[in-house]
Amino acid sequence: MPVIDISAIVMAVTFVVIALFTIPTLLQIRKTAIASREILARIENEMKPVLQTLQESLTDLKAITEEASGKIGGVGLFMEELGHASRSMHRVNSVVGTATGLMTKTSLWMTGAKVAWKVAVNQILKKRR
Repeated sequence: MPVIDISAIVMAVTFVVIALFTIPTLLQIRKTAIASREILARIENEMKPVLQTLQESLTDLKAITEEASGKIGGVGLFMEELGHASRSMHRVNSVVGTATGLMTKTSLWMTGAKVAWKVAVNQILKKRR
């Protein structure tokens, strides 16, 4: 047998072996592709309600955020007025403290004056006797 015939037989056998291994592999790749399409279709069908719910939640969250941002101005105004009330209370407290201090000093002066008057009256009475 010449070398060319042997080479042709080796090539034919190699081609048959490659075909025997390639055909099952290609069939398995085809089955995998079909299964992948089915899974992707199922995931898409299951994700539609989830995405719809997420869309609704985001819309609700946006509305809540807008409402809260509208209320922040009111809270700022309330805090400002609370600060004014606090300053007014501080002023009233200062005035009351000053008045109390004056009354205490006046009371001390009055007590001192009464005691001095009694001492003076007692001294005068002692001298007359």
